[in-house]
Amino acid sequence: MGLLWSLQSNTPYKRLAKRNVLTPFSVDFEVYEGHGDMSCLLGKCTNERWFLGEGVKRISVREGRLKATLFLPPGPGPFPGLIDLYGSGGGLVEYRASLLASRGFVTLALAYMAFEDLPTMPEILELGYFEEAVNFLQKQQQVKDTGIGVLGLSKGADLALSMATFLPGIKAAVSISGSSFNSFIPLQGDGFTLPAHPYDLGRMKTSEESGLIDFSDVLDDHRDPATWGCRIPVERSLAKFLFLSGLDDRNWKSNLYCQDAVQRLQQHGREVEFCSYSGAGHLLEPPYLPLCQASIHRALGAFVLWGGQWREHAKAQEDAWRRIQAFFWQHLVDSDIPKSRL
Repeated sequence: MGLLWSLQSNTPYKRLAKRNVLTPFSVDFEVYEGHGDMSCLLGKCTNERWFLGEGVKRISVREGRLKATLFLPPGPGPFPGLIDLYGSGGGLVEYRASLLASRGFVTLALAYMAFEDLPTMPEILELGYFEEAVNFLQKQQQVKDTGIGVLGLSKGADLALSMATFLPGIKAAVSISGSSFNSFIPLQGDGFTLPAHPYDLGRMKTSEESGLIDFSDVLDDHRDPATWGCRIPVERSLAKFLFLSGLDDRNWKSNLYCQDAVQRLQQHGREVEFCSYSGAGHLLEPPYLPLCQASIHRALGAFVLWGGQWREHAKAQEDAWRRIQAFFWQHLVDSDIPKSRL
């Protein structure tokens, strides 16, 4: 798959992502005689990567306040149920959810900002919205009654931790390049509000050469007790946790933030899984998608650094994908990951 994960865009700072999961990624390969000599074509083929396995159903969900897409594996089930959250760029991102459904999980891709009438940068997020998603998923006949899993990337990761902490029914949570505190937008629960971790956009660094923004220093020091009111009290949760981070994350210090949550859980006698990857950046995606080191952040309207080195990031994505599936099979099904699902 190296020919695919090593792809680079001719246009700088473009992120290759799949918007329409009903069609495959198609890549044409051509092999010529010698470098730079395109007069003699030796062979050609087209590689197709499908994001929906055979028989997987895609269902648009507009129930109550929910704006989501439900993916159902083929067959009657019951299957483990997952809620999939992406970051503060917003939108309704479906490609990871569709791939997980193709591997045996009923998966709900959930939008929570910058989609349809959802604001680009909400003044507050309501925990009740995410509880609606949990309740919706639990009502699906194909979903096992052993508990729901939730996974999130970046801002979606701290929302996943908050769901596992404050909502009943969440049995397992995966934080990908996340934080141990509530970031950027206050979270309003039943009788409480978790404030946003303090930050100062004046600490953004802009490269004179490239114009790219290094966002990693805008947050106040998470070790300062003055910020601890923004911490997500994961130690109160009964859920199982898996934390994944890249050591070359240039968006924020996700490895340190993950370590903070892991240490707090361990201090309370909790077992927790944590894996950090050398050379991996912020955008730890399903495997074989090309590395995006920088792209436009829709909420900020500026080009930001994500980090990552090509080969190391690709290896990290492959390993993280296996770990995520194995983690959910273990804690939602109490079994090993089926070999056919990898």
